[in-house]
Amino acid sequence: MNPHDTAPVPPPGCPAHGSGARVPLHGPEFAADPQAYYEYLRHYGAAAPVELAPGVEATLVTDYAAALQLLQDSGTFRKDARRWRAFNEGKISPDSPVVPLLAYRSNCMFADGADHLRLRQAVTDSMARVDTRRLSRSTEQISGYLISQFAARGSADLLGDYAKQLPLFVFNELFGCPADIGDRVLFGISGMFDGVNAEKATAVLFQAAGELVALKRRKPGDDVTSWLMRHEAGLDDEEMVHQIALLLGAGAEPLRNLLGNTLHRLLTHERYAREGGLIDEALDDTLWENPPMANYAPHYPAADTELAGHQLQAGDLVLVSFAAANTGPALTASRQAGSNRAHLAWSAGPHACPSKEPARHITVTAVEHLLNELPDVELAVPEDSLTWRPGPFNRALATLPARFTPVRPARRAEPGQAAAAAEREQAANATRPAEHKGMWSQFLNWLTR
Repeated sequence: MNPHDTAPVPPPGCPAHGSGARVPLHGPEFAADPQAYYEYLRHYGAAAPVELAPGVEATLVTDYAAALQLLQDSGTFRKDARRWRAFNEGKISPDSPVVPLLAYRSNCMFADGADHLRLRQAVTDSMARVDTRRLSRSTEQISGYLISQFAARGSADLLGDYAKQLPLFVFNELFGCPADIGDRVLFGISGMFDGVNAEKATAVLFQAAGELVALKRRKPGDDVTSWLMRHEAGLDDEEMVHQIALLLGAGAEPLRNLLGNTLHRLLTHERYAREGGLIDEALDDTLWENPPMANYAPHYPAADTELAGHQLQAGDLVLVSFAAANTGPALTASRQAGSNRAHLAWSAGPHACPSKEPARHITVTAVEHLLNELPDVELAVPEDSLTWRPGPFNRALATLPARFTPVRPARRAEPGQAAAAAEREQAANATRPAEHKGMWSQFLNWLTR
């Protein structure tokens, strides 16, 4: 190759080179080395043509300044997915694997204008009422339960056994889910994001959310569902179901990835172990370099427009690459100067993540509790043998095998919380077959033994 030739070299497995094809953000090649793809995409400028799944085309914004412009300009760029031209024209199959996370739903994520302001305010006000001390206690209890399931073995998959389950359990607690509803919430969310019977899983999640709303209408409690229901925005039952499903699903999956990616960083970078006490720093480094939602924030131009020199038509699907923007040249100087939280991992503008602080708190508490209980935990396989889950949106490991000295952790349950859990379990038992025992039910039984 001529050393003066500056033409970009596509990463392995990328069919775009020389063909004019869009760059695919799906498949094992992209999952294995997304940064190589982002580096290639930057040669297109601030935005690039990509393919999210076979036949699903989009424009991906990879530049920090252009991403901020899009995220903050709610007049030009809209969130209502009913504007998606390719989908409306029948060019996208409803059973495409990316449609469940892009198709319109009547929640604050897909709303614009006054509807967005009303729904968003109800969500942010309700999440702001979460008490950090209560959140810490819940996270520690759930962490203790999950660790107790594998601590004596001396080995675990910290993804499947811990990071995947903990956020779902914590959110069930925050939203006041009784056992039977909680079991189906866990099934629904897991199936939607894992792509296992996704259509059925989605139906199960929404049915469970509907039953939770009906329950809280009859018997409100001290939980996010009840606070959202009593908010002055006056959400009706359909709006309640959609906001609850959004908060449970869109909250739990990124949190799972954030927890898993932070644990991965701690286990694969010696300086954290050597210097100690750097969980917060490891979390921020993860948000910079391996954000849990790498490419998302779908938007649609309201009219033909230009973004950073790129022509866009009304209804085009435009996404933000948080991962590419975070690691691009524009933010390098800012990060080196000490602005360790200037990244876009939480998004920005009117649709920025409403659960940023609870997510940080849960992650730090869960990591700290795991390291306290299993102080010599280490990666059980070579780092380069780890596999990342394919897909355009998430940045998440498939597994994180670990080993440690076997222990038998003592179970700790605070009387007040155990009594509350027992009350929920008793109420749920009255309406479900005795043989039905899901993960949430098992946790409540463990808590009250």
